[in-house]
Amino acid sequence: MKQNQTSYDQLPVTLTADMVAQVLGISRAGAYTLMHANGFPTLYIGKRMIVGKEQFIKWIDTNSGKAG
Repeated sequence: MKQNQTSYDQLPVTLTADMVAQVLGISRAGAYTLMHANGFPTLYIGKRMIVGKEQFIKWIDTNSGKAG
């Protein structure tokens, strides 16, 4: 995911920590910290962590005061 995303529509169905970091403009370490946090919609597949696009968007909306 090297190119800048300009809309949620351009995101893949699932996001990795690197993708979460890029979308939110935070470090990779910050993304991993977030993905381990309670309330963040992380899906664990073995040791791999991903987040579904729709759950990620909902989390952003909820945590930015735009839920509704």
